[in-house]
Amino acid sequence: MPQKIKASVAYGIGKGFAQPEEIVIDDPIGAEVLVDVQASGLCHSDLHLVEDDDKFFPFPAVIGHEVAGIVEAVGPEVSGIKVGDHVVASLEQVCGHCANCLKGQPQSCTQQQECVRAPGQKPRLSFPDGRPITQAFGTGGFAEKALIHENQLAVVNNQVDWSEAACIGCATITGAGAVINTAHVRPGDTVAVIGTGGIGLNIISGARICGAKRIIAIDVFDSKLEFAKKFGATDVINSKNEDPVAKVRQLTDGGVDQAFEAIGLTSTMKQAWDMLGVGGTAYCIGLAKPDATVSLEINPADLLVHQRAFKGVWMGSTNIKHDIPMYADFAVDGRLNMHDIVSQHIKLSQINEAYQQLIRGEVIRSVITEFD
Repeated sequence: MPQKIKASVAYGIGKGFAQPEEIVIDDPIGAEVLVDVQASGLCHSDLHLVEDDDKFFPFPAVIGHEVAGIVEAVGPEVSGIKVGDHVVASLEQVCGHCANCLKGQPQSCTQQQECVRAPGQKPRLSFPDGRPITQAFGTGGFAEKALIHENQLAVVNNQVDWSEAACIGCATITGAGAVINTAHVRPGDTVAVIGTGGIGLNIISGARICGAKRIIAIDVFDSKLEFAKKFGATDVINSKNEDPVAKVRQLTDGGVDQAFEAIGLTSTMKQAWDMLGVGGTAYCIGLAKPDATVSLEINPADLLVHQRAFKGVWMGSTNIKHDIPMYADFAVDGRLNMHDIVSQHIKLSQINEAYQQLIRGEVIRSVITEFD
């Protein structure tokens, strides 16, 4: 039977996240899994979606994509996930059989619609009067329970902390994944990381795991830069006080092998390009405003000689079924610092306040652990 649950509904651009209200969640059908949410992280991208960008889904919607919980029920077509499993969700929607999925690029799946209900089917979420509610990215984590396709879930060990597990579902796979899966950072490489929020810190962790010899963290908050040292930053630059490009070039004798932009600003994307050394690549990870454009002045001959590249990265080129359980194991055995990612635990009713703290640079990740 469909259940009544508490959720925070977003009603449109600029309206923030409403106070918890009672909505209805349907029973799982097909390959869907009903998850009793234990923790839901506040990624900055979700704030972006309710403040600036309405092209991803229609409102009203339940947002939230860093989800960890316990499987409560499964649909008749589910395999590999059972009731009682500890799972972590991802907004990466994967059909598993398109050309990109079959060649090992599930983050570029071309049949993502298979992970949500088809038009005309009963909605997963609705108001008590029957009006449908969008479940953003097929996750809808700002709620007591979530109905998610099995291809968007990974089973993890039952020793990993719930809050840390939730953050692995986005911050870690996006950040560490960009380093490990996309950039293939090697021992001895030099790395610059622009932005030391949840994703940036995971980039730093990933670079440390890969053996980068120099990891340069760049931000405008001294407190966050000092914090970045816990994750493996060897050098820090406050870009309010000095030119980060000039400083990076000085520290690395000409530029870094890889530069990662984890904010989503065109100005910092340009900085990532400018701080590259010969053969270097800039990776753009942060979600930019919908009307943003970045321009690079490139001399083709110079480009050829210096062999630089500029690349976008989606979800850390992640295979969630393999990578999320691996990161969970790394978190438990101490190879991946997830403990310090979680700044505070909050109630479902405190989302707006917690996002303001994030904007002010007071927290890295707030995680909802109380849903009533």
